[in-house]
Amino acid sequence: MKVSERSRIELPEYVPSAFEVYVGGVRQLPGRDFEVLGRSLVFPRPIAQEGRLGFWRWASMWLGIAGTYRRHETVDLVYEVDGRREVETGLRPEPYES
Repeated sequence: MKVSERSRIELPEYVPSAFEVYVGGVRQLPGRDFEVLGRSLVFPRPIAQEGRLGFWRWASMWLGIAGTYRRHETVDLVYEVDGRREVETGLRPEPYES
């Protein structure tokens, strides 16, 4: 199975053109950490997502037998609307194929 080397985030329509991007709580800089292509953010690396937990994994966590230690990065946007800071969190990355 081939994993895409890059990730893409589609910007919601209501997000203005001025915004800040955070991955895992760390500020990302345009041109260095991502590029803007239209209404998409393209990252030069895969953004790790844990995905859905299976029944046995969920059951073992519920019983306290095991935890989940897989890598899971969240993508958040911070922007301003009418003088108020807004946060859009939990944006889902997709593999980017150019």
